[in-house]
Amino acid sequence: MQRGALSPVLMLSAAPEPPPRPPPALSPPAPGPRHGSARPSPAPEPSGGLGAALDSSLRAAVAFKAEGQRCYREKKFREAIGKYHRALLQLKAAQGARPGGLPAPAPGPASSPGPARLSEEQRRLVENTEVECYDSLTACLLQSELVNYERVREYCLKVLEKQQGNFKATYRAGIAFYHLGDYARALRYLQEARSREPTDTNVLRYIQLTQLKMNRCGLQREDSGAGAGAGARDVVG
Repeated sequence: MQRGALSPVLMLSAAPEPPPRPPPALSPPAPGPRHGSARPSPAPEPSGGLGAALDSSLRAAVAFKAEGQRCYREKKFREAIGKYHRALLQLKAAQGARPGGLPAPAPGPASSPGPARLSEEQRRLVENTEVECYDSLTACLLQSELVNYERVREYCLKVLEKQQGNFKATYRAGIAFYHLGDYARALRYLQEARSREPTDTNVLRYIQLTQLKMNRCGLQREDSGAGAGAGARDVVG
């Protein structure tokens, strides 16, 4: 071996090491939101809703009531009755606070929120409009050729549930009970109306008619009772 020559072992150890492999390239990170940028806004809610449906129903009820009053002034009583009924339907829709007066869905996990709550002002508007519609309906019915006194009685009692001191409803309830043959109740309502309007000639006239009917019915009962007693005595004799 020549001097200065390296042994194979030393030659291997002295061989230069291969350069290290570069690290695998990393994929660039997904771009994130910039600092201070606004978050994406949620999807807009559908327009309208329970509050809008409530306001729409109240406005429609007031409009139908006004049309009914116009028809009544023009003596179009049947048309007026239809307008007042439509106003009452809108009031029911407002109290349910659902678009178009639809009933509330069955309870469940996917059921929609409950009806919108009426404010104090809206509640008074509903009550006053309802009373005016029922009061006007009785006036229209009493102008009909064939008066439906059962409906007159029903509507008057609805008014008196809300306004016990309503003179017209009290007087008309007495008229309805009179024509339905319930003279005791007729006299009670008519006397109540007289206590509010002592000089009203129509009230006084119906009180006289009612008392006359009651007297006749009393005489008829006495006559029928006397006849039955005489017949019984004849049978016994």
